[in-house]
Amino acid sequence: MKEILIHVHPSNTKVCIVEDGQLVEFWVERKNLSRLVGNIYKGKVENVLQGMQAAFVNIGLEKNAFLYAGDTLEYNEELKGVTDTKLHLKAGERVLCQVVKDEFGTKGARITMNVTLPGRGLVLMPQIDYVGVSRKITDEAVKRDLIDFIRANKPNGYGVILRTQSVDCSREELLQELRELSEKWEKIKRDHLAKPVCSLLYKEEDLAIRAVRDMLRDDVDRIVLNDRKLMDEFVKAFPYLLEKKPDLLSLYEGSEDMLKFYRLTEQIDMLLERKVVLKNGAYLIIDRTEALTVIDVNTGKYVGRQNLEETVFETNRIAAVEIARQLRLRNIGGIVVIDFIDMSDPAHNEAVLRVLQEELSKDRTKTSLVGMSSLGLVELTRKKKRSMIESVMLQPCPYCNGDGYVYSDEHVIGKIKNALHELFANPATRSVLLRVSPSVCNKMFSLRLMERECAGDWRDKRIYVVSDDRLHIEKFETKTLVGAILDLPSDARMLH
Repeated sequence: MKEILIHVHPSNTKVCIVEDGQLVEFWVERKNLSRLVGNIYKGKVENVLQGMQAAFVNIGLEKNAFLYAGDTLEYNEELKGVTDTKLHLKAGERVLCQVVKDEFGTKGARITMNVTLPGRGLVLMPQIDYVGVSRKITDEAVKRDLIDFIRANKPNGYGVILRTQSVDCSREELLQELRELSEKWEKIKRDHLAKPVCSLLYKEEDLAIRAVRDMLRDDVDRIVLNDRKLMDEFVKAFPYLLEKKPDLLSLYEGSEDMLKFYRLTEQIDMLLERKVVLKNGAYLIIDRTEALTVIDVNTGKYVGRQNLEETVFETNRIAAVEIARQLRLRNIGGIVVIDFIDMSDPAHNEAVLRVLQEELSKDRTKTSLVGMSSLGLVELTRKKKRSMIESVMLQPCPYCNGDGYVYSDEHVIGKIKNALHELFANPATRSVLLRVSPSVCNKMFSLRLMERECAGDWRDKRIYVVSDDRLHIEKFETKTLVGAILDLPSDARMLH
């Protein structure tokens, strides 16, 4: 059974694609986070860099957007087949543009002047006279029939790409969608003339509408959502769907959290962990850097039944399936390097790559399997459009600043030792009260790491240590004690 579950919360919207209880795709979008991909703006060219064949365009955001020469109308139409790739734009020029890639880190959004307006059955390309069809439609007769139908009915000068779902759409439904998208484009053109520069001309649909528009296929048995207002929007947005499947939409009205009720909460939380345990006891380690994502395959508890080569081969095959799934679930984009366990049989290497390629073909986002390097590492790329789920569901650690590590107890004790040396450099300092985290406190006494100082230079000094569970492991507090009679906490312990 395949379901689309849409959970609406005051702070965010989550969409889960579930097959027989297993999460296969997941998206989350914050309500207060601006969504850029698909938006259309009236921009102003700020500067042109011919050496980079690119321009920076002000579309009203904090960072200027990036326009590559290959994404301009001049390059794609007038210069088609010509070797001249000079960017034919000038600073100050107004451009109608659409965001194709979100802002990432310090980089601004990437834009194109080739606007596309997606629908459920087709995509309208109003500036290019072209008719294409999804590669997933393999029946040549069906392809030709759809292309002929669209060519006979589309507006002159407009382009259309028929999506995979167009096969299951009625001719009336395709015509209605074509009319609606054409009307959208006419309004965008009018707004482009009337509105001031750096204005938003068209805003892409929210996550819930996009998910149903892009993901609903005939194999989806039902859509479950927990918001009645959104359910009414679906009824208006997709009337043809309800004619075919009157019971397609289902409103969840239970008191328990919907995702918890469907046992998805734990599966979602696991998407944020580095370690992914496979069904045979082996596991993956997924590490992300700014430039790429590295995935390491380990046998873990799996010891196999026959020999080492078969054990490794079986683990790598299972890992290939799960890796493709994790790429979709976590929305990992950019360069991906996979370190499969070494196999001595070349046929096994080829078989694992075939499994990986087959699973990657199920991904709606464009992926390209480069192959296996001389070091035995598998390389692939996945198109990066929207932010990965970590950027929405996680924030940098305020203690380690996103490094993923904190100082070791021993390193913290070394810093404490330096601080005490500075305090005791003053001859008047006789006693010090030291507050540390529990783990550091335990190490100080069990390993006796300052025994030499206490027996030497500090032999006539007193150090009182208090374990404070409110302190972060890297933090400590020192207080110079004055007087012959000391007021100490009841849990203070004298060091050595």
